Amino acid sequence: MSSAAWIAELDRQVPDDVARLLTTVPEWFAQPESNEEYIEAARSKETWTVRDSAGRVVGVTLIDRHFVHVAEVHLTVVDRSVHGTGVGTAMLRAVEDDAVRRGVRLLQVKTLGASHPDPGYARTRHFYERWGFLSLEETELWGEGTPCLIMVKPLPALRVTGTT
Repeated sequence: MSSAAWIAELDRQVPDDVARLLTTVPEWFAQPESNEEYIEAARSKETWTVRDSAGRVVGVTLIDRHFVHVAEVHLTVVDRSVHGTGVGTAMLRAVEDDAVRRGVRLLQVKTLGASHPDPGYARTRHFYERWGFLSLEETELWGEGTPCLIMVKPLPALRVTGTT
């Protein structure tokens, strides 16, 4: 399927799909404790999905809303079989468009920091950088040896035009 054909939509919670998708990309999600936390988060967080033509979930993004002006990408996971086809792009575009409509001014994501040599997460950071995310801070939030990079993207203010 081409990237233009993928459509991301706000959906119901899909923890079973998150569990299945995490297993398709073990180079990103190989820690059972973290995976269990993501699956649990998928039971309650705002959920955006992309489905294939058969209705099967091939991508999930979970969103946190800490303040009215901030949205955080808590998790994005895409089935290995459709990597590089635009699923992640479709989800991020839909999340960002929705955030702007809601008046969100900052979109945030946390990912593995560049001081860790993992090549998969180098690709992840590059994806977010291409979308206009800026590195804000690398911390030890996740513990020593697992640097957490906080990235943010300023979003445009929604302009409201009035009629006289």
